[in-house]
Amino acid sequence: MAGERVEVDGGIMEEGGQILRVSTALSCLLGLPLRVQKIRAGRSTPGLRGYYPKGGGEVIVRMSPVKQLNPINLTDRGSVTKIYGRAFVAGVLPFKVAKDMAAAAVRCIRKEIRDLFVSIQPVQEPKDQAFGNGNGIIIIAETSTGCLFAGSSLGKRGVSADKVGIEAAEMLLANLRHGGTVDEYLQDQLIVFMALANGVSRIKTGPVTLHTQTAIHFAEQLAKAKFTVKKSEDEEDASKDTYIIECQGIGMTNPHL
Repeated sequence: MAGERVEVDGGIMEEGGQILRVSTALSCLLGLPLRVQKIRAGRSTPGLRGYYPKGGGEVIVRMSPVKQLNPINLTDRGSVTKIYGRAFVAGVLPFKVAKDMAAAAVRCIRKEIRDLFVSIQPVQEPKDQAFGNGNGIIIIAETSTGCLFAGSSLGKRGVSADKVGIEAAEMLLANLRHGGTVDEYLQDQLIVFMALANGVSRIKTGPVTLHTQTAIHFAEQLAKAKFTVKKSEDEEDASKDTYIIECQGIGMTNPHL
């Protein structure tokens, strides 16, 4: 890598894995030498801890390289057209737990969204493919303009299946209420792409999370992209906690294409 090394304080703002993920991704893409210090300095267990509970999963990614990223324009949410999901159990947990999670989530959603079919499939993970014992649920909502929102929850010892299902449903509903086009978890993941794109990107979101604020801070510091965050001025959003995140990207190009 060429250039002067950048020192990053891993103990500010979100002070966790977000700083490491965003900084190292931009470091690799921009050819920028980087040192991250004080990773998770304020946490009860500081330093670097993998995925919960043990890790060992595998992800296969297939992609087609592009010369340059187009700007992102996600400001029209449209209407919700489909809600579906998956409630799963693994190991010694009975299949009934999956069915109870799914049923509780559907009941919760139908209190607020009555005119849409909700399909949440209960699943028993094969014993030879799943490590350990556990349960969880993920629910996805699709809109007429192609937006995706999700809510999820993992089971814990002593927490009922109903409570796990309701938690995921309430997370999804909260992400649908604000009128934005992305949920709270997609919100921060788009920041790096907005920073690198060629042109002005705009996304409409709910409340801006600390993860997103952190991603913006380091995208501005390392990539020199310019972001603005302002309250949405749309009439429909006046009474909601809705924001527009805008970025003038740096127009990075792939030197290998």
